[in-house]
Amino acid sequence: MRDWFLVRLDTHDRALFSRLALNPASRSLRWRAWLGVTHLGGATSTIACVLVPFAVGRGLVRHGAVLAAGSLLVSHLVVQLVKRRAVRERPASALDGRSLARVPDEFSFPSGHSSAAMAVAASYAMAMPAFAVPLIALAAIIGLSRVRLGVHYPGDMLAGQAIALLTVLSIASVIRY
Repeated sequence: MRDWFLVRLDTHDRALFSRLALNPASRSLRWRAWLGVTHLGGATSTIACVLVPFAVGRGLVRHGAVLAAGSLLVSHLVVQLVKRRAVRERPASALDGRSLARVPDEFSFPSGHSSAAMAVAASYAMAMPAFAVPLIALAAIIGLSRVRLGVHYPGDMLAGQAIALLTVLSIASVIRY
């Protein structure tokens, strides 16, 4: 029963991917825009979004940075453990070897960029609820960029974001301000 469910889920995930991913031959302005968005979920951007507010922020901003630092670290560790256990190959490997963005490692599930972006966004959203909608929307768009660029399946993106949200909620329940 479990295997049947996973096979069916994988089939739907691949079908949704084929509808959402950009054509690998495309190097258009749309591709450049998605590439710019996807870099917002990378290590440089997400770590800067933690360190800069931590260094110069006060009050709720600094609290958000502390929560984001812990959430980013823990969610990254969880993502890497799950990736090494699940060993799902990336869409580019499964299809024709082409993706529209640099592939950081060989494993697809779950998405580290999606997780990192959501961990940082949800942390600041918890600390400053007035900014929750745009922050979470931006993290969702960053996750979608990974699918559009052919680097992850939609399920990889959603799993990464779920790991981040669970991590933020867990850490927020421990950190008090």
